[in-house]
Amino acid sequence: MTQTTERIEQTDTDYHPPLGLRTRGTVVVVPGRGETRAAYRRLGSRLAADAYRVRVVDPPSVDPADLPSSLAVLAASLEGAVDGAASEEGLTRPLVIVAADSGAATLAALLARGDRLSSWWPDAVVLAGLPGHAAATAGAGWEDELDVRTTCVVHRGVLAEHASRGTLDTPLPDALLDAAYASTLDLPQLILVGDADPLADRPALARTASSLARARLSVVRGAHHDVLNDQQHRSVAAEIVTFLEALRQELVPVIAVESSAW
Repeated sequence: MTQTTERIEQTDTDYHPPLGLRTRGTVVVVPGRGETRAAYRRLGSRLAADAYRVRVVDPPSVDPADLPSSLAVLAASLEGAVDGAASEEGLTRPLVIVAADSGAATLAALLARGDRLSSWWPDAVVLAGLPGHAAATAGAGWEDELDVRTTCVVHRGVLAEHASRGTLDTPLPDALLDAAYASTLDLPQLILVGDADPLADRPALARTASSLARARLSVVRGAHHDVLNDQQHRSVAAEIVTFLEALRQELVPVIAVESSAW
């Protein structure tokens, strides 16, 4: 465990726990198609406020003609992020990788290779907005793409300023999605999907989650494709924190509802 002893500036890459709090774990965020690190300011700040050390990397560049190289580039990016998040005392675990869209697909495919000796190998993963094989296109224009992504006014503004337009119409390679959906990874996994996400394949996600020993599929009501940043971002962040805290208790939830009228 490490403790912050000096004031450190938060950036789009790095988010630190408040002064005086012991770091409870390390989170690396991998964005998806068209996104930049700026899209994860809210999530990074919120997780850091709960005493997690957060680093955001660039989204993976997926080359359909050379998927092994694409996976190797992501592995190198994760290795650099993990090394950069370590303090003088070392990395604070658990290490959890949160990935969205193409980031989620590429991460799942990378983990399926089973390179457990790597320094970036996580203790758990969060896969958000994993696209389906037959994902619908984002639409003819930028407004259509925004509608697919989110209804959150703030997030739409961030995307308008920082995102690359038209990227959701670039399909992910079938081989990449095959590897992601066929994963038998035994790590704890939280899979997040919006129930208004036109790019998602809910039945396929449900089959994948049910086939894994330690996976949880959480469906976010009303959320679109950018499930980490849509209108429900506070509840989604809370779900991630609940997952992070459960990891510290061998996946036993800290709070159990004994009786409820809602």
